[in-house]
Amino acid sequence: MNDQRIRKVVIAGGGTAGWMTAATLAKLLGKTLDIKLIESEEIGTVGVGEATIPPLKWQHRLLSIREPEFLHAVQGTFKLGIRFENWRDLGGRYFHVFGNSGRSSGVAEFQHFWLRGRKLGIAGEFGEYCKEWAAARSGRFGLILNCILDYAYHIDASLYAKLLRDTAEGYGVMRQEARIAQVVQDSCNGFISGLRLQSGQLVEGDLFIDCTGFRGLLIEQTLNAGYEDWGHWLPCDSAIAVQAEPTEPPRPYTRAIACEAGWQWRIPLQHRVGNGIVYSTRHWSDDEARTRLLDNVRGRLVTEPRVIRFRAGQRRRHWHRNCVAVGLASGFIEPLESTSIHLIQRSVTRLVQMFPNKGIRESDVLEFNRQMRVETDSVRDFIILHYHVTERTDSPFWRQCRMMEIPDSLRHRIELFRQGGRVFKTSEELFGETSWLQVMLGQGLVPEQHHPAVNSMGNEELRDFLEGIRDEVGNAVDRLPDHQRFIDDYCKAPAD
Repeated sequence: MNDQRIRKVVIAGGGTAGWMTAATLAKLLGKTLDIKLIESEEIGTVGVGEATIPPLKWQHRLLSIREPEFLHAVQGTFKLGIRFENWRDLGGRYFHVFGNSGRSSGVAEFQHFWLRGRKLGIAGEFGEYCKEWAAARSGRFGLILNCILDYAYHIDASLYAKLLRDTAEGYGVMRQEARIAQVVQDSCNGFISGLRLQSGQLVEGDLFIDCTGFRGLLIEQTLNAGYEDWGHWLPCDSAIAVQAEPTEPPRPYTRAIACEAGWQWRIPLQHRVGNGIVYSTRHWSDDEARTRLLDNVRGRLVTEPRVIRFRAGQRRRHWHRNCVAVGLASGFIEPLESTSIHLIQRSVTRLVQMFPNKGIRESDVLEFNRQMRVETDSVRDFIILHYHVTERTDSPFWRQCRMMEIPDSLRHRIELFRQGGRVFKTSEELFGETSWLQVMLGQGLVPEQHHPAVNSMGNEELRDFLEGIRDEVGNAVDRLPDHQRFIDDYCKAPAD
């Protein structure tokens, strides 16, 4: 009987995807595996200034990466959420922040109390009952016991990949600088048996991780896993990124500013600001997008603008035969809600949970692909929500977004909220109820009714309940330091 145990893991490609995979496998399974990563400095990575979401903190704890050293290395700042501007209508804005709003009863969630309060004219903005919203709006951040915040980071993705590489190599991962000339397959079962390098060397392995970016050298060009295109739901297909010097202290949130054919981002790092524009080439040329971006960049440019092409969608099979696609090789959802690094993290976590140490079994492959599809589909729906539920009709792009057919799964969520103010989250989904609430309310969805259980509370009792929460939030946030001051004390990086 052939020995099918997995002993050699070969990772094709570096960047955040390759090195996070390498570091995690080495930390958790390195005593039983030979892990090699192959990358070429001649092949660039997509990495630009990145915004992240809170689960990244868990990954760092697993890898024993201490937060101050991490932020120092990546010139990072803190992120409490995203401020959306011009999405519902021109001139409108709202926050999608981390954390939870208000307090719930055993029967009705907080939004039902708030909805009744709004009808009575005694409730403020939904965000006023959330610490993260109040802290973001006031430019504050801190780590204190009486105001525990849910947060993420703004980072330099290139510096982050370097930090992950140092971590992985510290756990014993071997890196080889080389370009892959050929992917060699077993003639009997079609599994990948090795990677032929341009030097002629053959690097053999038992399990291969494709981190080669959009091209999917292993998973698609070799194994033909298939691709599910979402361009009919997510019309943006290009981005232009550029870095600039800061002109103000960093805010503890990302800005996403909608324009006629897409949206712009501003991500504040310690010593520069990541700027970019995401757009549809069916509605804008590259020159039009570049002009719009540069007209709105503040500060002196420190890099040249570069165009990034993408196709929204995912592989039909994230794991196929003995190859697992991670990062851009597995698919791409535009960066509107900062999910790219998180989906890398989830791929790696699932791979560790289902690691085929005694050989690849179809049941593991099927379950891995099912879970990845459920989570990725739910992220897709959340992004589509921002585009579809809008009052904007000022350009062909927005009229298309308003009129497009949407997935049945998203239509169901919208109707649940529109009719009864209900939201839900399954165990395999990323975004929780508060996230869906903030975006649906921010985009203009108003439920037709609230839960009848809140009617048992008298008007004055409801007023006191809402004002009590708002006062608690305000008192807690008032104790927080200014965001810049906290960075200076906690993780200040040296100037470039």
